[in-house]
This record gives sequence, C-alpha cells and structure tokens, in this order.
Amino acid sequence: MKAITTSPSTSDDISVELSSRRTGMSFQRTRMAADRTLMSIIRTSLSLISFGFTIFQFFQKLAENNVVATAHSTRAFGITLVWIGIGMLALGILFHAQFMFGLRHERKQMKEEGLVHAESHFPVSLTLLTAIALLILGIAAIVSMTFRVGPFG
Repeated sequence: MKAITTSPSTSDDISVELSSRRTGMSFQRTRMAADRTLMSIIRTSLSLISFGFTIFQFFQKLAENNVVATAHSTRAFGITLVWIGIGMLALGILFHAQFMFGLRHERKQMKEEGLVHAESHFPVSLTLLTAIALLILGIAAIVSMTFRVGPFG
C-alpha cells in the first residue's frame, strides 16, 4: 500500500493568506482603539485643567479688585483640579506608551512565527504628540499658578 501525500490546495493557501491579513488588520484596529482611549483621556484632563485654571484666575482677579476678602481656598481648589488633570494625563500617556510597546512586540513575535506576513509600521501617534504638548502646557500653567510667575501667576 502506497501512502498518498497531498500538497496543500490553493483554497488552503488562500484561507491562510486571508487569515494573516485579518490578523494584520486587527492590529491596526487595536492601535486606533488605543488612540481613541488616549483622546478621551485628553478630553477629560483638558476639561479639568481648564476648569481649574479658570477658577484660579477668576478668584484671583476678584481678590485683586477687593471684591472678596480672600480667595485662598477656591484658588487651592483650582490648583488641585489642574494637578488632577496633569496627573491623569501623565498616567494616560504612560499607559498608552506601554500598551503600544506591547502591541509592537506582539506583532513582531507573530511576524517571526509566520502568522502575519506584511510589515506594518506603527508611526508615532498624533494623539500621543498632542497629549505630550498638553502635558507640557499643563505643567507650565501649574508652575505659574503655584509660584506666581509668568503670564498666569
């Protein structure tokens, strides 16, 4: 009795190719989902930073014009909101960077195992650059508010 060996059929090759492409696209979808998550963190922290800054400035102007005797507690509340916004943004950036490094590592492993064919680079996200710029502006605002230097002090 002779053993019959069969080569993979064309439909098997097509199925493997489609599966590899779907897997590659899933990495892109996951990357975009991570960007959307970072955008929601940016929106929330921007709201906290701007609301805290507005409270701080409003009560500082009232105190300068002798409308209120002291506005220390409300200014402290404004500074606290800015700190919370900065902290939230910093943690969001760290989480995003950690997640993206993990995703790149996973894709590299799958490429080495032959599960993903094409090389798809993950460029630095515009969302991440925006988050870093906002973080720098938030830090500048909190330094100005706390030490009363610069245009916001």
